Amino acid sequence: MADVEVNADPAGVPVSFVRDGRTWHVGAEPVRWYERVDWWKTSQRMPRGQMTRLDIEVWQLQARIGHNLRNALVTFELVRGQDRQTWSIRSMETLAA
Repeated sequence: MADVEVNADPAGVPVSFVRDGRTWHVGAEPVRWYERVDWWKTSQRMPRGQMTRLDIEVWQLQARIGHNLRNALVTFELVRGQDRQTWSIRSMETLAA
């Protein structure tokens, strides 16, 4: 997964992000959901006495480079890191015109 810098509104909703030095602006209503972390794939058991996040926050965004409405929308899935500060792109797909 590629790390990205995300700019969010005051409510925490992503409005733009920087990928490979280019700014992508969200062009449609973002969708958020949570997924269970497969902790058993990296550990034999859940750490005792620790609060560990079991869910990850995922956002599906349709974004375009810059503000030109003629630029194609691309669908991205961004995952917020467990530290709540870092973000990474899990997938991207160009929409058919």
